[in-house]
Amino acid sequence: MAPTSFERLSTRARFALAQGARVGWYGTQGMLSSRLVSRMERKIPDAQRKRARTERPVPSRAALFEDVQRLMVRDMRNVEAGLYPMPRDERGGIAAAGKRARLYFDDLPEVVRRRHSLSHRELDGDGAPRPDYYLQNFHFQTDGWMSDRSARIYDTQVETLFLGAAAAMRRQALVPIAEELAKRDQRGLSFIDVACGTGAFLATVNRAFPRLATLGVELSEAYAAHARATIGRRPRTGVAVADAAALPLAAASTDFATVIYLFHELPPEVRGAVAREFARVIAPGGLVVMVDSLQFGDRPDFDGLLDLFPQMFHEPYYRNYLVADIEAPFVAAGFAVERSETAFLSKVTTFRRQAGRV
Repeated sequence: MAPTSFERLSTRARFALAQGARVGWYGTQGMLSSRLVSRMERKIPDAQRKRARTERPVPSRAALFEDVQRLMVRDMRNVEAGLYPMPRDERGGIAAAGKRARLYFDDLPEVVRRRHSLSHRELDGDGAPRPDYYLQNFHFQTDGWMSDRSARIYDTQVETLFLGAAAAMRRQALVPIAEELAKRDQRGLSFIDVACGTGAFLATVNRAFPRLATLGVELSEAYAAHARATIGRRPRTGVAVADAAALPLAAASTDFATVIYLFHELPPEVRGAVAREFARVIAPGGLVVMVDSLQFGDRPDFDGLLDLFPQMFHEPYYRNYLVADIEAPFVAAGFAVERSETAFLSKVTTFRRQAGRV
C-alpha cells in the first residue's frame, strides 16, 4: 500500500529534524575546531608554520552547506523509495556524542603539532604484522589506526570534516545493492564491507538488508573491536581482521562488496592488488561499490578544496589518487564500470564482476 500524504509528511519531518540536528551539531564543531586551530597556529613561529595554498577554486562555506542540503534531499528520497530505512540517531544519544566531541577536541593540539612539524611516524604498531604504509599517523591523528582511542574519535573526526554528511554519503552505496536485491532473494547471498572501520556502515547494511549474510573486514584490531560492538549480536554477521589485499574468503564466494574511503589511502601499487583480490572473491555477476573522495575534475568548483586537503592532513597517497585512473585497476581485474556519480565530496562507483574474466 502506498503511503498516505500524512505518512509522507511525517517521514520527511522526522528525517529533516534528525539530519538537520546532525548537520548543525557537526557543522558547529567544524567551525569551532577551525577557530581553535587558527588560534593554536598563531602561536607557531612563522618559520615553522606550514601554510596551505591553492590556485584552484575553493567553495565558500555557504556553498558547501547548500550541497549538503542537496545530498540530504537525495538521501530522504531514497528512504521514501524504500531503498533503505530511515537513518538512526547517534549511538548513545547526545551524552555519548558529547564525550566523543571532547575526545576529538582534546586531540586537536596534537594534530596541529604534527602538521607543522611534519611528524607522521609516531607509532610502532601493535605487534601484529602490518604493511609499512599503514603504520603512519594518517590525518595526523594520535595513534594512527592502531588504538582504541583513535577508534573512539574516528567517526566524529570524519563527520566534523564533512559537516555531518559522511554517513549520508556512505548510504549512497546502498542504492545499487538495494536495486539488485529487489530482483533476488537476500537469504542466499553474501556481502563484505572491506576496511569497515568502526562498523557504522556495516550496521547500516544489516538494518537495510536483514536477511543478507554480512562480514566486515578491517586491518586494525582496535577498529575491528569497535565494529563488533557497533553491529552487536546478529545471526550471519561478523568482523574479521585482515588486509584488503588478502581477504579471508574463498574464490567467487561473495555477491556484494563495499569499499569506502580506502583507495585514497593506499599506495598506487597496492590499489591494483586490492582490485585483484576483489576479483578473486566476488562471484561472476557480483557487485563492488566504491565510495571515495572526489578527484580533480569531478566537481571543478571543489578542486581547490581537494588540493588543500593533503596539505592540512597527512594523506601521503592522496595527491596521486586525485589524478589516478581509479577505475583502471578494477577493469584490468575483470570488472565493468556500471555507474559513477558524485555525492557531495564523495564519488560512488559501481563495478560488476564479468563472467569468464580472470
